[in-house]
Amino acid sequence: MYAKLKISHHKHSGHLRPHEHTSYFLLALLVLIVGVILAIYSVSIFAAGNPPPESSSIGLTGTVPTVPPKVAATITVPSNQQHFSTSPVTVSGSCPSGTLIEVYKNNIFAGSTPCNSNDSYSLNIDLLYGQNSLTAQVYDVLNQAGPLSTTDTVFYDATAIQTASLGLLNFSGTQLLIETDAVYRGTFPGQLLNVPISVIGGIAPYAVNVDWGDSSNKIIPVSNNSVFNASHIYQSPGTYKITIQASDSQQQLAFITVAAIINGKTSAITAVNVSIVSKSSLNKLLVLWPLYAITATLIVSFWVGEKREKHIMDTANIQQKYPIGITPHI
Repeated sequence: MYAKLKISHHKHSGHLRPHEHTSYFLLALLVLIVGVILAIYSVSIFAAGNPPPESSSIGLTGTVPTVPPKVAATITVPSNQQHFSTSPVTVSGSCPSGTLIEVYKNNIFAGSTPCNSNDSYSLNIDLLYGQNSLTAQVYDVLNQAGPLSTTDTVFYDATAIQTASLGLLNFSGTQLLIETDAVYRGTFPGQLLNVPISVIGGIAPYAVNVDWGDSSNKIIPVSNNSVFNASHIYQSPGTYKITIQASDSQQQLAFITVAAIINGKTSAITAVNVSIVSKSSLNKLLVLWPLYAITATLIVSFWVGEKREKHIMDTANIQQKYPIGITPHI
């Protein structure tokens, strides 16, 4: 009846006993370790995609706003109440490292420039005839504004020669100005950069010269007071000073400077590549988890089967030793 059972010699008593050859404790420990490793791998995959992107889609990243700058820029040049007979003039001072400085004249944007490595800045701005209230404001890399500087008041004293060409009945004969809404302009190499420019005052027609700061410039004819885009493509990353100068038919001049930040070129990641990586990882999980579940189920099944077989064998031994009607004495 038991000829097929595996038996081994008992090294102490010399009796024969069923051979229990499987260490289920060790198998259970191995299954647990594999399950933990598989769970960690699954969490890492879904953390990267959460869930993995669908086909023909790409992942997006964002920036979390930080605390805006708390230290204001200062204006040390020009000095307060200083008078000028020519324009443009140099404005300079101190600034927090890693910021961009925007200068105003009578609340009109006059120019922008990055803070230098020695925590200072310097740029040329055009002045308005008469009184100019100069202020400077700092911006961080997320374009968050910091405190405004104290106000320095300077004066641009227009001479008789500068104003003689403006006729008393010519209501368009106001000072020529240039404006832009750009604190700074940013893009990547090889991509088109647009700078909106507004020509205000003066007497048409106008000529606008844009120096892009990379040894290239462009002269743009303008027939009236209007807003237009000056466009350029930078080939290398870096920080460039865009100098814009306009002249009208009466030889009046206007001047403004804008900083352009050209970022390093990013590596191209296509939607197809993202899709392939995500599907590959997902396919691995779809194979590994069922395989793990089957293995764990087989081990449990063998353990339960062996326990059941041992119980049947123990029962048969008792019945053989103690025939029906005889109760074993325990």
